[in-house]
Amino acid sequence: MIKKPSVQRLTIELDKRIADRLRELGKSARGVSLEAGGSPDLIRNIMRGKSTAPRGPNLTRLADALGVTAEWLMTGDGEVVLSQPIQMGKKLKVPLISWVSAGRMAFPDVSDETIGTVEETGLKDDGDWIALRVVGDSMDRISPPDSIIFVDRSDKVLVPNACYVISNGDGEATYKRFRSNPMRFEPVSTNPAHEPIYPTREPLIVGRVKKSIIDM
Repeated sequence: MIKKPSVQRLTIELDKRIADRLRELGKSARGVSLEAGGSPDLIRNIMRGKSTAPRGPNLTRLADALGVTAEWLMTGDGEVVLSQPIQMGKKLKVPLISWVSAGRMAFPDVSDETIGTVEETGLKDDGDWIALRVVGDSMDRISPPDSIIFVDRSDKVLVPNACYVISNGDGEATYKRFRSNPMRFEPVSTNPAHEPIYPTREPLIVGRVKKSIIDM
């Protein structure tokens, strides 16, 4: 049985990551809280235990203000610093394609059938973007059920600890974090029932997940 870290331990580790990043940037907790669109005491309340750890869009905005990935901020895993500065004011209109399983491989496959559009900031102009709605809880530490993830189909190079939408080539797809040695695609979940996927053949990479948001 896998013993999950306590809420207190996760909060302490989150506090340290925030404090370390503020020191690296030379910024104040108040200033970054305001950049994230929160109250001036957003970060102070988190670090004093007066507020729960951020999730959904609050997590994404705080990570963007700190210049780090949401996954690293929340879990300490994955890439730390964003590959390029976020252009907070510029919005891209991204086609909302379908839904994707955050559990086992599941239908439908990721196709080009657009069911709507989503406007979002912080996406590279030269990316080949699609948006997908998440079903299932195997990625709920960074993308709770009903989140919308933004997938860059031009980025298919596997980087350890990065997240991808993958397909088995038979009309099924899923969303997971990539690990190497051995190659596997792991859940990032509060539910210990989810297990890694060990591909028996070269996986088909739909694209790399670069951002996750959820309406509150």
